[in-house]
Amino acid sequence: MESSAINIPENPLPPGLLQQMNAYWRAANYLSVGQLYLRNNPLLKEPLKLEHVKNMLLGHWGTTPGQNFIYTHLNRIIREYDLNMIYVSGPGHGGPAVVAGTYLEGTYTEVYPNITQDEEGLKRLFTQFSYPGGISSHASPQTPGSIHEGGELGYSLSHSFGAVMDNPDLVVACVVGDGEAETGPLATAWHSNKFLNPLTDGTVLPILHLNGYKISNPTVLARISHEELEQLFRGYGWNPIFVEGDEPEQMHRDMAAALDYAVDRIKQVKYDAEHPNGQRPRWPMIILRSPKGWTGPKEVHGYKIEGNFRAHQIPLAVSASAPAEHLQILENWMKSYKPEELFDEAGKLLPELQALAPEGERRMGANPHANGGNLLRDLRLPDFRNYAVTVDAPGADGEGDTYVSGRFLRDVIKENQEKRNFRIFGPDETVSNRLDIIFEATNRQWDAPIAEHDEFLAADGSVMEMLSEHQCEGWLEGYLLTGRHGLFNCYEAFIHIVDSMFNQHAKWLKASSELSWRRKIASLNILLTSTVWRQDHNGFTHQDPGFIDHVVNKKATIVRVYLPPDANCLLSVMDHCLRSYHYVNVVVAGKHPAPQWLNMEQAVAHCTRGIGIWDFASNDQEADPDVVMACSGDVPTLEILAAVSILREHLPELKIRVINVVDLFKLEKSTEHTHGLTDKDYNELFTTDKPVIFAFHGYPWLVHRLTYNRANNVNMHVRGYKEEGTITTSFDMTVLNEMDRFHLVMDVIDRLPQTGSKGVYLKQQLQDKLIEHKHYINTNGKDMPEILNWKWKA
Repeated sequence: MESSAINIPENPLPPGLLQQMNAYWRAANYLSVGQLYLRNNPLLKEPLKLEHVKNMLLGHWGTTPGQNFIYTHLNRIIREYDLNMIYVSGPGHGGPAVVAGTYLEGTYTEVYPNITQDEEGLKRLFTQFSYPGGISSHASPQTPGSIHEGGELGYSLSHSFGAVMDNPDLVVACVVGDGEAETGPLATAWHSNKFLNPLTDGTVLPILHLNGYKISNPTVLARISHEELEQLFRGYGWNPIFVEGDEPEQMHRDMAAALDYAVDRIKQVKYDAEHPNGQRPRWPMIILRSPKGWTGPKEVHGYKIEGNFRAHQIPLAVSASAPAEHLQILENWMKSYKPEELFDEAGKLLPELQALAPEGERRMGANPHANGGNLLRDLRLPDFRNYAVTVDAPGADGEGDTYVSGRFLRDVIKENQEKRNFRIFGPDETVSNRLDIIFEATNRQWDAPIAEHDEFLAADGSVMEMLSEHQCEGWLEGYLLTGRHGLFNCYEAFIHIVDSMFNQHAKWLKASSELSWRRKIASLNILLTSTVWRQDHNGFTHQDPGFIDHVVNKKATIVRVYLPPDANCLLSVMDHCLRSYHYVNVVVAGKHPAPQWLNMEQAVAHCTRGIGIWDFASNDQEADPDVVMACSGDVPTLEILAAVSILREHLPELKIRVINVVDLFKLEKSTEHTHGLTDKDYNELFTTDKPVIFAFHGYPWLVHRLTYNRANNVNMHVRGYKEEGTITTSFDMTVLNEMDRFHLVMDVIDRLPQTGSKGVYLKQQLQDKLIEHKHYINTNGKDMPEILNWKWKA
């Protein structure tokens, strides 16, 4: 063990304990190899035969023995110091290690009683791994104690920091793989130590596991010098402790000393926080350098295995088509762990080894924080109706929808400050997204120096901001997975940065919902603003409404998408989302001053339905409509209503029905999504034969996709964003994408031949208006007065 400039006391394990811990580690390694290879003969009571081996060998060995080593040593310090600890397995395929660890401690059998602590249970444990109908090779939701699957690399450290926020007694041991450490999100996450409050938050103990290789390449951090590596992490603000080698006895001693030192440092940081000295704490971390595939085959057919990339997955092919001697190599490998010294005749771990594991909820697989729904408490929410804006008539002036919702969120923070179970996350956009009123109740949490003219920074804030969407998403996911509530606010165009993170979380929710022992957690709530239609100074780079297309791909039981048209609707939707569990709720709303359409009573009714006819804008109450004018989103709603006002003024004989969609999944069939309309209800709204002109916030084809098998789909004509945009006026954005009021009216005329000559003349007038508009904005740099000052009138 090495640690430059750190005096780690010599603290070798007592010989008896060292031998027992080494045996426990051997047992975990034995179980791990068994999971990779065997489906029978789990204790090798008879010579190994091909029929004992799985027909398909799937899984990963390389990271596993190092993680078994870590898990064994963490058990010791949990018992020694009575730690409240959970384990996050960052390397992509560490499943065998976490399954082995939770099985040896007894948690796995408690959760899955058929995986018994005997020979038959071992057979089932081995067979199910990477097997049809079994479990995956990651630390998946099926694995007790897991809050992080690890299949996609980069988020273990962010998840870990999210988990300890507002959990002052929790310690998260986060194993970071050296391949994972090359990802951008993980590299960013090392800076999370600048945001942790030692008094109100828990502790993350990162363990960087350097085993040298990825799938087939060396890793960067494993190939730089010891000095450079230490300087890197000291530069990040950490106190690195090195444990390096491959000789088991010495490595056990060094790891034990390193962990004792780390616990001592953590206690010192906590103490210093109560007696501040003006210094930012340097939290400890461990850098463990051990061979990839440690304790496995050294070499096969002249190819180096242990300590090489070839140990990454299945290091030894065993099958009818593989060399016959491979079966003997596998048997010798498994017997090298001396299972007869680890398990009794019935297949149960020996009592003296069982005693090394923590007890009860101190076991990492049984810790309630790793099944966060067990700890989840409802938010205390103020009555959102108290924040309503006054709408005496449709089209009233508005302050900005997110600005209004900010007052509600401010008081959500106030109501839950004592419980410390609600936070807002965002990449330096809370002010830009016009939610800054929340800073009347809280601050941004920040544990680095604060300069004289900084704003809203404090050690104990409830807002987490760092200019990394990955980091904010990871923090929030970790916060939710350990039983708390939160909201992520982000620019609409840049939420795509976390597309794959959203994927993994949605998959986690889906998989965990199918497990009776997993409790539901609070929903992942994402508020998207600074939307595609209002990028007057940012232009084309900030225009992309496609995240909702991505969300729609996920299981209907998990995802929800809301597009409230005004502030009162946003308040109603936000209250609903904050009360919900086990969903991903995506809410798209504007932040700029805009017309308000519904009073609070109307908004609640409309949002509860999710879709509805707006009576005040429709004139088809006594006859079938000639055309349906539909909208979803705040700007599309404005343009549809402006188009309707033109039509009703110039073509008063037309019967028009106006439909607004808040809940996007209302468009889908009820057989496909629980929020979807039945065919009967859908046809009553949209008719079966009349043209539907639909102004949509996002890409038009999403509406076509959701309605593709509806009766009237052939008459569905959607206008939305089609990748046209620049730095221009807000109205010109709609013109460039042909979703403006003038194009919408012309679309109606084109589809209703009964408008005759009146329609032809109106269409030409509108074409002239578009020319006038272009000349006006080029000359004056702003929209025409009739656009800026437009008011709704029937």
